[in-house]
Amino acid sequence: MKVIIAGGSGFLGSALTRALVARRHDVVIISRHSAPASAGVRYVKWRPDTTNALGPPGQEWTRELDGADAVVNLAGAGIADTRWSAARKAELRESRVGSTRALVAAVRATSRRPSVFIQGSAMGYYGTAAADVIFDESSRAGSDFLGRLCVEWEAEARPVEQLGCRLAYLRSGIVLGHGGALAKMRRPFLFFVGGAIAPGHQYFSWIHVEDWIALVLWLLDTPGLSGTFNGTAPNPVTNTELSRALGRALHRPSWLPVPGFALRILFGELADAGFINGQRVVPKRALEMGFKFKYAAIDDAMAAAV
Repeated sequence: MKVIIAGGSGFLGSALTRALVARRHDVVIISRHSAPASAGVRYVKWRPDTTNALGPPGQEWTRELDGADAVVNLAGAGIADTRWSAARKAELRESRVGSTRALVAAVRATSRRPSVFIQGSAMGYYGTAAADVIFDESSRAGSDFLGRLCVEWEAEARPVEQLGCRLAYLRSGIVLGHGGALAKMRRPFLFFVGGAIAPGHQYFSWIHVEDWIALVLWLLDTPGLSGTFNGTAPNPVTNTELSRALGRALHRPSWLPVPGFALRILFGELADAGFINGQRVVPKRALEMGFKFKYAAIDDAMAAAV
C-alpha cells in the first residue's frame, strides 16, 4: 500500500512512518523538511506559497497522490509552540485549513484517487469545560479559537467523500511518547521542580503514542470505519493525577504547582485554552467498534513513555 503523509516529518508522522514501513508499506512524506530517502520512505518537499499552504497544483507532491492508496493529513503548525498573536493565529489556521484545501484539490485532480483519507484534528474541537462535562464524538464544537479552528479544518476535508474516498476524522488528545508534549512536560521534573498546573482538577485527555498509531492503522485497514473518532485514552485524568504519574515514572517528586497567572503572562490566551482549563474527552466510538487500547491507565502509559 502506498500511503501519503502530509506533514509527516514531526513527532507523530515519524512514529507512524516507522509503523507503516514495518508493515512493508511504501510511505511518501510531504513536508517542508526534506530528508534522504530510506527503505520504504521518500520525502517530497513542498514550498509554502504566500498563504503558507502546501503549494499550487502541478508540484511534485501533487503528482504523488495519483495512484496512492491512502492519505493521512497531519499538516499544521504546533498549537502550543509559542504565544498566540494575531499573526500566529493566522499561521495556525492557514497551516491547517489551507493545507487541507490544497490536498483535497490535488485528490480531485488525480485519475486514480486514494480509497481512504484520514484527516487529523484535535480534541480542541470541543472547547473546555468543567470537570463533570464529558465530551464524546457527538458533543458540540466549542466556541473558542481552537473549537472554531477545528470546525473549519475538518470542513475542508469533507469534499473527498464526494470524490469517492472513505473519510475518517481523528481528534487527537495529547500524545505521550519519546518526544512531543512529554519532552516539555518532563523538564521541570528532571530538576526536582515538577508539579501540577493550578488549579490541578482540570482534566487532561491523553493517549500513548503506540495506541495513537494503532488507531490510525485500524482506520486505514477497516473499510467500514468513517466519520469522527476521538484519539484519546478511555481514562482521562486530572492535571494533578497526570503530574503525579509523571513524577512516579521519573522517580521525582511532584510538589511545586505552577500558578495560572504565570502561564497567562508567558502564553496569553493559549494558557487558558491549552493548560489551565480542562477537557474530559473519551473515545466512545472506537470503544463501541471494538478497538482495544494497550495503555488505558496513565501510570502504565507514563512508565512506557519515559
